[in-house]
Amino acid sequence: MILFFIKKVFFDAWDNLITIVLFNIGFTLIIAGFSYLAFLFEPAGLGYFSTVVTAVIIFNIYAAGVSAYMNELIQSNSPDFKQFPVYIKKYWKSAAVISVISIFQLAAIIIGFPFYFSVGGLPGLVGLVTLFWISILWWVSIQYFFPVAAQLETDIKKQIKKSFILLLDNTLFTIFLGIYSVTLLGISFFTALLIPGITVILLSHQIALKLRLYKYDYLEENPEAKRNRIPWPDLLYEEQERIGTRTIKGMIFPWKE
Repeated sequence: MILFFIKKVFFDAWDNLITIVLFNIGFTLIIAGFSYLAFLFEPAGLGYFSTVVTAVIIFNIYAAGVSAYMNELIQSNSPDFKQFPVYIKKYWKSAAVISVISIFQLAAIIIGFPFYFSVGGLPGLVGLVTLFWISILWWVSIQYFFPVAAQLETDIKKQIKKSFILLLDNTLFTIFLGIYSVTLLGISFFTALLIPGITVILLSHQIALKLRLYKYDYLEENPEAKRNRIPWPDLLYEEQERIGTRTIKGMIFPWKE
């Protein structure tokens, strides 16, 4: 299933390369613009802090719209760029909430780690370990947040709840997804975030949830089935057929196939 996931992300990204680059330019402009504004203020000052908070919220609102657009692409709905503001309007509240929680969580790390280090001993160690794992669980689980919002839930509390449920029920895959996302981000720095960029990471998260939902549909139809024996080849057959058999030559020079 993981190999098919990687393959599908690659081909879906390739098929929509221009769209992805355009959205990535948007991410680059947001990051560059707010980085410039932040440098105009004293570090740790009110202006600097306000700029960072605003940047996180704007970034996530834009990301929510892009993620929803990516979901429409993988659902074969052929969205139009004119619909992008509609996605922003629909998901901005979810993006704002997740931004505020993430800011508080990041602040807890910045303040909490030095504090527990200074405490020392067993209490300090327990505090460090607890804060570390809470942070890991949060950052890994929110990979599902925008996909859950686009594909499953409109209620923000349920979006967060189901993100954690997906993490707990698909722990190994979710860890892989996190490593995969970080790897894509690392590669993206060599292209100034244009390719694969943040858009492909969001595309990956949408595809990840879409494929995992096949498992839940199967378990609902076959309640006696074992959760560790999911017939992925059968469940992903239609998805595989949509991708078909491709070659590098055919991707670059389709008219020669």
